[in-house]
Amino acid sequence: MNRKEELLQDVVIKFAGDSGDGMQLTGSQFTNNTALLGIDLATFPDFPAEIRAPQGTLPGVSGYQLRFSSDKIFTPGDECDVLVAMNAAALKANLKALKKGGKIIANIEGFDTKNLRLANYPDGVNPLEDHSLDNYILIKIDVTKMTREALKEITMGTKEKDRAKNMFVLGFLYWMYNRDMDNTIRFLKDKFGKKPEILESNVKALQAGYHYGDTTETFTTTYRVAKAKMAPGVYRSIMGNQAVTFGLIAASQKSGLPLFLGSYPITPASDILHELSRHKAFGVRTFQAEDEIAGITAAIGAAYGGALGVTTTSGPGMALKAEAMGLAVMLEIPLLICDVQRGGPSTGLPTKTEQSDLLQAYYGRNGECPMPVISASTPSDCFEAVYEAVRIAVQHMTPVIFLSDGYIANGAEPWKFPKSEDLPPIEVSFKTELGHGESTFQPYLRDEKLVRPWAIPGTPGLEHRIGGLEKQNITGNVSYDPENHQLMVKIREEKIAKIADYIPLQKLDSGPEKGDLLVLGWGSTYGSIKSAAIQLQEEGYAVSHAHLRHLRPFPKNLGELLKNFKQVLIPEINNGQLIKIIRDQYFVDAKGYHKIMGIPITKTELVMKLREMLGSNN
Repeated sequence: MNRKEELLQDVVIKFAGDSGDGMQLTGSQFTNNTALLGIDLATFPDFPAEIRAPQGTLPGVSGYQLRFSSDKIFTPGDECDVLVAMNAAALKANLKALKKGGKIIANIEGFDTKNLRLANYPDGVNPLEDHSLDNYILIKIDVTKMTREALKEITMGTKEKDRAKNMFVLGFLYWMYNRDMDNTIRFLKDKFGKKPEILESNVKALQAGYHYGDTTETFTTTYRVAKAKMAPGVYRSIMGNQAVTFGLIAASQKSGLPLFLGSYPITPASDILHELSRHKAFGVRTFQAEDEIAGITAAIGAAYGGALGVTTTSGPGMALKAEAMGLAVMLEIPLLICDVQRGGPSTGLPTKTEQSDLLQAYYGRNGECPMPVISASTPSDCFEAVYEAVRIAVQHMTPVIFLSDGYIANGAEPWKFPKSEDLPPIEVSFKTELGHGESTFQPYLRDEKLVRPWAIPGTPGLEHRIGGLEKQNITGNVSYDPENHQLMVKIREEKIAKIADYIPLQKLDSGPEKGDLLVLGWGSTYGSIKSAAIQLQEEGYAVSHAHLRHLRPFPKNLGELLKNFKQVLIPEINNGQLIKIIRDQYFVDAKGYHKIMGIPITKTELVMKLREMLGSNN
């Protein structure tokens, strides 16, 4: 059979099906396969909040979007080239994201009368038969029937066999994009090695899907995407929560502090607890507490005892931890609070993304309670950002809030991981004895950074008082004196402000130093802002992009940088939070672009907004 191979530059695939169809596993395996080939990639998992959402319904659709390219990319794509729809609900929920002329790979069995009714199609309407998809390339495959046929000799029930449908689809896509199946077969052997029937069914379904593409005359073209032109080095695919875990372990090793995580499971932060619990070889201790408050107070106790204390959570848990965060501020001990943001308020959208906790991180505690805030921009950036957050915490004796979000936490990208010797040092010094001229220990006697000493309990001669009551300056005794309280409030505030002397100046990510428009971002808007800014720059516009890692305090030159531009746009996945702080601190008439749908801002919509602000109709 004569077949041709077509070379593509950029492909976006969306795997979509019922939450029991294994779309997340299928997507992650295709992602790992792509990463091994040296192709640049970005992913966006999208799944229901329920463990087992109503089968066949729109709320039950689980999706995984993957973009891979021979060029450097920064987003998982605005529109899909290929949509894998395992049932009618998956098609209905995702068709709007498929570009005209794109391919639909549809599982015929998922479009029977029952599935069509559950997806709220009118009686008698089947999109696979009514020509409503004529603007697309429709590939109809009876995945369920062929999976069962491939597994007919295996003594498993039909329900168990049907669970391998996702492997059939994955095999077919491996054929379509000229991929090798070996890495997935190795994964299946590792995962199901002790369950031979399940292993055999998945491997056979995978191979059946591949051979279906190879032997069916319907398909005349396969596709290939070349390696991306990336800096030389060793890469791996990394998800945001994984990168946080590795960053914490690296910071623990470089600082010499044992790592303790006190946490309570909450979506989408739980994977940090799961991953850290696997690394006891690095001296990591993990404690799954009975609630959020117990998690953070255990971490405070560990920090008081000389460990690297960490707690992880999301927005609702941040609210519960607020009082204990105030205690850590009063104690002036290092502590890291990792907030993986999600849609709110309350339980809100547990599995959807949002940048909704910035104002809570800034102000969401009683009293005057300042804390540094650090933000990650991409999955791989989580490593460096959380490493920096630890450095600030231990070198400035303060709790620090680290902000990620669901998009970053669950997304994946290639990561050129560093060697240990290339990481900057994290120097930690404990107070071990009385200083020259000291007759008693002065726990709030400060250095030039306004940082008090870190003394481990039980050190002879360094006994001192801790607790949430206000402390007397220098001595640390309990004090209700009005003047002392004002002094201590001002000192704690100044200590955080002085951190700006020890962080890098703000740099532009791209664009001229002065111009018509600066796009200022933070967190997971990085990829879409960068892509949009580069496109406008290539079109000749004086557009620049700056992205903040240090949100409190800001870099010392940020105000000066903002004033170099005629207009400032701040895109956020919230109702306008950073923009309030920027306007307050710098008196800049910044404009906002706010999206609160539980999904990322796209490059396309930002390009339109930038052109509007620049007065262009192009």
